Amino acid sequence: MKHKKGQNVSGWLIVDKPEGIGSTAVVNMTRRLFDAKKNGHAGTLDPFASGVLPIAFGEATKLLPFVTDGDKEYEFVVKFGEATDTLDLTGQITAEGGRLPSEAEIRGILPCFLGNIEQTPPVYSALKINGQRAYDLARRGEDVEIPKRIVKIYELDFVEMVSESQARIRVRCSKGTYVRSLGADLAAKLGTYGYLTALRRTKCGKFGIDDTILLENLKNIEYVEERKKYLRPLLTCLCDITVIAVGGEDAAKLRQGQGVSPKHYDVAEYVGCEAAAVCDGRLAAIVRIEENRISPVRVFNV
Repeated sequence: MKHKKGQNVSGWLIVDKPEGIGSTAVVNMTRRLFDAKKNGHAGTLDPFASGVLPIAFGEATKLLPFVTDGDKEYEFVVKFGEATDTLDLTGQITAEGGRLPSEAEIRGILPCFLGNIEQTPPVYSALKINGQRAYDLARRGEDVEIPKRIVKIYELDFVEMVSESQARIRVRCSKGTYVRSLGADLAAKLGTYGYLTALRRTKCGKFGIDDTILLENLKNIEYVEERKKYLRPLLTCLCDITVIAVGGEDAAKLRQGQGVSPKHYDVAEYVGCEAAAVCDGRLAAIVRIEENRISPVRVFNV
């Protein structure tokens, strides 16, 4: 039987990923729900985590770096006094009996983690070590050494004490930040152990919780064409980028990989920068503005 390839579907679907399912499973499920040829996600969420998971369809997959490279926001709960091998509630307990810090102590150490910080990603992570996933090596009982990295914490705020041993904290951070590692590092700074019992991403790049749809709600929509109403245009993922309205002739040239003259566009102050070239409200290309030429960097055929 010939494999059904699916339709040419393009746009962004922002899912509120539930706990208990991995990001790849959500991608596969939504591809079937939209009968789409191609899609992918921006920024992995662990199965135990929930929250904002942007799914790019078709031509939107070319814009994934604009979302994955953006800042992220999370709310997470740290349980103090114990540690696990995965740094979250899905792992095996590796240490217990640690002290329980007070709210004042927790608040007091948060400023120490603002700005550029050094952290070691969890052993149980999707990072590749010599071509293999770190979590696969760890599950086989092999020693896994992951180099430290520099990430940036923009905001780190105490929210509430969930219980005597658990605190909810909010963070806004750069790409590449492992919140599980951050939770364990906060506990270590307080002279105890800690692991995450909850993790929810509230923002990913430009997209927030208010932009999301629940998977269950999406599955309850009977027809594919009705589901497509929840797809957002390609442009919605772009922020802090100049937008140039180009004519149909220039849009066609850009889509064919050809440069166009900048003389008809007021772009002198943006020389050396990238911009979004838009025709009739649709993204034609991401371009680089040069003194004598506007050159396509990535083109879109929607």
